[in-house]
Amino acid sequence: MSAISHDVFAPLMRSAVMRAVKSADTGPERRVRALVRELGFARRYRLNRVDLPGKPDLAFAALGKVVFVHGCFWHGHDCKRGARQPKHNAQYWITKIARNRQRDAAARATLIAEGWSVLTVWECQTHENLALRRKLARFLR
Repeated sequence: MSAISHDVFAPLMRSAVMRAVKSADTGPERRVRALVRELGFARRYRLNRVDLPGKPDLAFAALGKVVFVHGCFWHGHDCKRGARQPKHNAQYWITKIARNRQRDAAARATLIAEGWSVLTVWECQTHENLALRRKLARFLR
């Protein structure tokens, strides 16, 4: 018995759509990096450190601090966009987002146990430049 697909795209088109979803150098990440540069930390971080749990988007080794920039939908934020329930293939997405949240929490706990300070910036927070600038300034100083 085969499962009925409720996807609005044919498999090849769905594959192309998913390939287009970026996992690095996204708009929210670029906005965070621009503010970090404005705050005077332009050369003090490394991007996507694969040697650290969760592969933080920005790692400030000398400060012992890391920043994750999470997409609200993909990481299950409690904002309007993150709380949106998918209409198609809902169980798959609910399970995937739950796994993402568990993985994020485990990475955060490990980093903290290793002595790192961790900041998570949500996609929705990158639209408020002044508030995000203050948040980053407090965290990095």
